[in-house]
Amino acid sequence: MAIQKTYTMIKPDGVRNGHIGEIVNRFERAGLTIEQMRLEMVTPEQAKANYAEHEGKPFYEGLIAYVTSGPVVKMVVSGEGAVSKVRSLMGSTNPAEAAPGTIRGDFGLSMDENVIHGSDSTESAEREIGVFFG
Repeated sequence: MAIQKTYTMIKPDGVRNGHIGEIVNRFERAGLTIEQMRLEMVTPEQAKANYAEHEGKPFYEGLIAYVTSGPVVKMVVSGEGAVSKVRSLMGSTNPAEAAPGTIRGDFGLSMDENVIHGSDSTESAEREIGVFFG
């Protein structure tokens, strides 16, 4: 498997509930490298660019409001098979279906507050890194 870069973001609920250190630690224990990390707000423009494929769906406006509601931790993570490794560490999008030991399984509260976002492909990662890190 090749060395990849991916984008991941600890969402406002993950920051608010004090899970930053544990999540970063899980990435590092899995052999991933944090190349860039910033604690900052997501701008409405960044949120709309990141979630453009959901525009027009019933949950879209709430998603934009939520992700811009508080500080997040934006990260560029690299390593062998980084995209799939981060996805595996995150667990299912729905915390109720996420396995114990995954980030969402351990810390997720609901579909709306599921702690973390991660790119779903190398193409998405490249686009999202551009959106959030320029």
